[in-house]
Amino acid sequence: MPDNNKNAVTTNTDGLQSRHIAMIALGGVIGAGLFVGSSAAISVTGPAVLVTFLAVGILVVLIMRMLGEMVAAHPGKGSFVAYIRASFGPRLGFTAGWLYWFFWIVVLGSEAIAGALIVQDWLQLPIWVLAIGLIIILKLINFAAPRVFGECEFWLSLIKVMSILLFIGIAALFVGHVFGPGVPAASNFLGHGGFFPFGPASVLAIVPTILFTMMGSEIATVAAAESHEPGQNVARVTRSIGARVTLFYLASVAMVLLVVPWQNIEPGKSPFVTAMDVMGIPGAGVIMRIIVLSAILSCMNSSMYVTSRILTELAASGDAPARLARTGKTETPRLAVVISSIAGTLVAFSSILAPDTIFAFLLSCSGGVILVVYSMIVAAYIRTRGRAEKTGDTANYTLLLFPYINYGTLIAVTLVFIAMLWGHNERMTAIASLGTSLACYALACLITRRTAQEQTVLSDKKTA
Repeated sequence: MPDNNKNAVTTNTDGLQSRHIAMIALGGVIGAGLFVGSSAAISVTGPAVLVTFLAVGILVVLIMRMLGEMVAAHPGKGSFVAYIRASFGPRLGFTAGWLYWFFWIVVLGSEAIAGALIVQDWLQLPIWVLAIGLIIILKLINFAAPRVFGECEFWLSLIKVMSILLFIGIAALFVGHVFGPGVPAASNFLGHGGFFPFGPASVLAIVPTILFTMMGSEIATVAAAESHEPGQNVARVTRSIGARVTLFYLASVAMVLLVVPWQNIEPGKSPFVTAMDVMGIPGAGVIMRIIVLSAILSCMNSSMYVTSRILTELAASGDAPARLARTGKTETPRLAVVISSIAGTLVAFSSILAPDTIFAFLLSCSGGVILVVYSMIVAAYIRTRGRAEKTGDTANYTLLLFPYINYGTLIAVTLVFIAMLWGHNERMTAIASLGTSLACYALACLITRRTAQEQTVLSDKKTA
């Protein structure tokens, strides 16, 4: 949120609490990508998928740490977009904000269809009706006070977190022969081609896939602006969220690989369901459908929240219509919520009416833009900390190996794009995402140039 709302937010009893922020950060990452999408990565990499999860987890840890230190050093600016704007000016601020909004709008529409497909098992209605229904329900939740959104997201995220913890615990008991017939865990893990059945190169090839399943922690920095102590909440969350997410992913996927030989995992089918079937857990399919649905609803809830807040912040900065910056009695930007929900609905309809053309194009354009945004965050940290070191105000900056670790992170993101360009499946996503980013920046340059010309004309008229 913009600076002028800071005091209102910090004194508003309807604001988000610390527990909401922590669970929003955790729940924003853990989603259907882990419960279902990880099967594709496992099937083409084998046990070596754990190396990719670890590498991507380290990247997430670094990004979140940089964000946390910037917010702690300069609290109250708004979301991470505000820090990019403060470091590089309005053009990159415009670009980062709209790219981030676009990314989550496509996610919102995609998840609405995924959720509708699951609900259709219980309600025999057309997919488009169910998708609109889910979006309307979540729009109403986001219409309420921020605390209502936070409470809903808290419990939806808690379902995911507790499900993972229970799975890890039960699988550990099963592998330890505490119940059930047991399995040859070592043979399952290493007895089918070793740790690298497809060679070390396979680890790099699936980095884009894994990276897209572990994104979302930065939503906490947006949500924290509506909490009572934004600076402290962001600093607290960003210090630990990356490590926790990485641990959850590593532990749960490792347990799957100990229970089930990786060759038995089918792409598109939840590896957790396969493992639960092996362990003899009754109703594994139904249980996982409920968990995945909660993950989808959580993702949609967060998507609608973050897109409306980013849109509001863009409006406050003059990069979107000024009306979008207005809020209601509950400090909720309802018009921005409506615009984001309509845009998400259009994306959902495109997946039904033109899945191989418009929807595929939207997916390609949005697939890699989050990497561009992450690169801007790293670059903003380098510049912000560099300025702080010149003035000697570095008390809040504790990241080791600066700036080498930061440049290393930028190189890692570049390598991910290279891997996407190298691989046939992700090549068009990389090209389309980079093209979208350049087009957005060109639009920012055009708008800022026109605004500067208008201001010059007004200034000349006043002088005359």
